Amino acid sequence: MAQPTSNATVAAKDGTIAFMLRALRYRNYRLFFGGQSVSLVGTWMTRIATSWLIYRLTHSALLLGVVSFAGQIPTFLFAPFAGVWVDRWDRNRVLVVTQVLAMLQSFALAALALAGRITVWDVLWLSVFQGLINAFDMPARQAFVVQMVEDRRDLSNAIALNSSMVNMARLIGPSIAGVIIAAVGEGYCFLIDGISYLAVIASLLLMHVSGSRPQRTARNTLTELAEGWQYVSRFAPIRSILLLLALVSLMGMPYTVLMPIFAGSILHGGPHTLGFLMGAAGVGALTAAFRLAARRSVLGLGKLTAISAALFGGGLLAFSRSHSLWLSLILMFFVGLGMMQQMASSNTIVQTILEEDKRGRVMSYYAMAFAGMAPFGSLLAGTVADRIGAPATLLISGGCCIAGAIWFGTQLPVIRKLVRPIYMELGIIPEVASGIQHASAQEEAAT
Repeated sequence: MAQPTSNATVAAKDGTIAFMLRALRYRNYRLFFGGQSVSLVGTWMTRIATSWLIYRLTHSALLLGVVSFAGQIPTFLFAPFAGVWVDRWDRNRVLVVTQVLAMLQSFALAALALAGRITVWDVLWLSVFQGLINAFDMPARQAFVVQMVEDRRDLSNAIALNSSMVNMARLIGPSIAGVIIAAVGEGYCFLIDGISYLAVIASLLLMHVSGSRPQRTARNTLTELAEGWQYVSRFAPIRSILLLLALVSLMGMPYTVLMPIFAGSILHGGPHTLGFLMGAAGVGALTAAFRLAARRSVLGLGKLTAISAALFGGGLLAFSRSHSLWLSLILMFFVGLGMMQQMASSNTIVQTILEEDKRGRVMSYYAMAFAGMAPFGSLLAGTVADRIGAPATLLISGGCCIAGAIWFGTQLPVIRKLVRPIYMELGIIPEVASGIQHASAQEEAAT
């Protein structure tokens, strides 16, 4: 009698796994997922190597913040214009160009580092170049997801799998980088990153892209830019989500800038300690991504966004007081968990409810809120940490994230009221014809 039960259990587990991976049934998305999985490991290796290189050369919290600012400020300045052009251009081709340029940037870092000639100025200007690339890459990448999965009902799963891919790389990349930096130096991390871009470039070239095509319009860029801004600023659900994301990016995300200080000066470790801390955050973020991939609906993501922002802030606050490596690793797990749940939930809601003809522009503002605010946060964190220390800086950051989560929680009733008609139109909440009582019962869970 035990055997049929065992088989049924196995079948149920197989069904759950298949459901969690359902976006992979699309060929284009499978190619993208495979190529990015390789490339992102190299990207995280470069992030860790860059931070450690600057810290090794200068031992300055301020310069850590300045370099991070230089690498991210172009996204804030140019992403809105890039979003207009992304709505006009072939997104697949945009991504091929951005990945080739990013590969050349990594090879330039590698050549300078391996030759023993790299300086802070070299890293600074190459970081600015990478920031310019990201200003186009981020909105194009986000907008391209819809073309790869085709069915919007699988959009939330694709975004969750993207998050799992990013955070698997975040788990693996820093760990590998810590070992390589300790053994042979930062230059080989940059070299491996450059080679890894070949995987994602190949995946993009192998795709057969259908669906929406670039829009041909006689309107000028500023007119379309204004149209996108009016849509984002006047539609309360998107506005509130992006405001919370901007606050968390400004005050919370720059914790990564201060990680070399915690690893070296507070926990008395080396590059391997930095790798462990970032890896612990990666485990938490990966756990969050798997949880989101297993969700069957976008319902409830608004409440989860608020809770996750509070968890992220609370994790930072507690981490700032820790002097134990093991406690710090546990706290970094919850930091990564909260960060990823808030970011991916926000992305899913925005991508689900926005109007298709404005996708590139809206996702450019998403890129501004997520990556564009981070440079100001990095500069602020580096400056404040230089004056009052990294622990006190992170304590303030965590408190601000918690305050933002509380504010967003007060906006949820308005957000639910406005997104409910959109969810009904998409079939996420049953239409009135299917039973208004059932739909009303789900209203509290909406978003």
